[in-house]
Amino acid sequence: MRSIAGRVSPGTGSSSSLRPRPPVALYLHVPFCRSLCPYCDFVAVAGSAARGPSSRIAAFLDALVVELGLRADALDARFGPPGPGRQALESVYFGGGTPSLLPAETIAGLLALVDERFGLAFGAEVTLEANPGRDERGDPRALRKAGVTRLSFGAQSLRPAELRLLGRRHRSADVADAVAAAQAAGIGSVNLDLLYDLPGQSFADWIETLEAALALRPDHLSLYALTLDDPDAEGLTGPAGDHLPVASGARAWRERARPRQDDDRAAGQYHYAASVLARDGWHGYEISNWARPGHESRHNLAYWERRPYEAVGPGAHAFDGTVRRWNAARLDGYLAALLPAGGGAPALPPGGQEQLDPAMAAAEELILGLRTDRGVRREALLALPAGSSIFGWALAGELVELVQLGEDARVRLTSRGRLLSNELFSRLV
Repeated sequence: MRSIAGRVSPGTGSSSSLRPRPPVALYLHVPFCRSLCPYCDFVAVAGSAARGPSSRIAAFLDALVVELGLRADALDARFGPPGPGRQALESVYFGGGTPSLLPAETIAGLLALVDERFGLAFGAEVTLEANPGRDERGDPRALRKAGVTRLSFGAQSLRPAELRLLGRRHRSADVADAVAAAQAAGIGSVNLDLLYDLPGQSFADWIETLEAALALRPDHLSLYALTLDDPDAEGLTGPAGDHLPVASGARAWRERARPRQDDDRAAGQYHYAASVLARDGWHGYEISNWARPGHESRHNLAYWERRPYEAVGPGAHAFDGTVRRWNAARLDGYLAALLPAGGGAPALPPGGQEQLDPAMAAAEELILGLRTDRGVRREALLALPAGSSIFGWALAGELVELVQLGEDARVRLTSRGRLLSNELFSRLV
């Protein structure tokens, strides 16, 4: 049952209007970390590339500015410049890697450029991912002054033994200090990422982490089952792939870790967390995400609602309403394209894209919509070629329920359906 949940209404992203549209959100990928965790598949580089005299951060930032300009030029040519005829961005997300390694003034400069070239709406959500360690979290007061409104801390666990197992550099006390500092600085929203189904993790261990996290009074929690995929075997790590090859040490760690995971235990851990958070008034608005009222991630909602978003940086993914596009993960290729040797003209970085047809878009809309607590319109599910049989199967298996939201009859996942969501999603594609 390796389908434990891992990462609204379709609204403006409806596949009934499959057409290119300007972005409402922007993702910037910063691929540098102090060290690499053995379970992580995000695009990240560490060691001398991330610090010291051989650091490549300065070159990366130069390349990122060039890519922002090229992407903005392309959007201006397609949709006109930002202004009355084209809405400004509603959210910006700095992901990684560890973007909190960048100085606050660098973040401020990038946001100024984004505002100039893409338009940034008043009150836009600006998220920065951060590690909780003292030398990695950044200065929350300076970040708030730079324009950051939301900090997302990669806590993963609040138990010392589990942090060591995961190769994390911070301590559990660092998480508490980071959250307190962000709250004292007036950061509007604070998220904690936590992992469950860790190798050998008991039910009591998970309860301890969850209770410790809640005691810190964050505004948002993202709870993910630890997944140990093999991007090499999936063909995602080639020159144009959006993943980096798995290091031999990380591969060995994963092989030792997998036998110590347990699907039934993970299901119980997820159900327990969902029950506790619902009891305490948290809004479980997506399979893996809970928020105090008003603190839902607007940027991530844009993904689940299939609204268009732009993206820059190695491995970053974008969507314009009809095409999904990605940059290749490798930093060398990224820098070579945007900062060509010999003073040549810069080019967009290597990568790939996928053109969606109406059938693909309809299935995608249903899968993303079912991840949320609003689910999808019943008619949209039944309109699929095998929609009636899929709906009947899921209803009989208590994976979905039929609810009335306003004038809409909607289908949404039950608690059991959230745990087995991949079983349903596989039938929709």
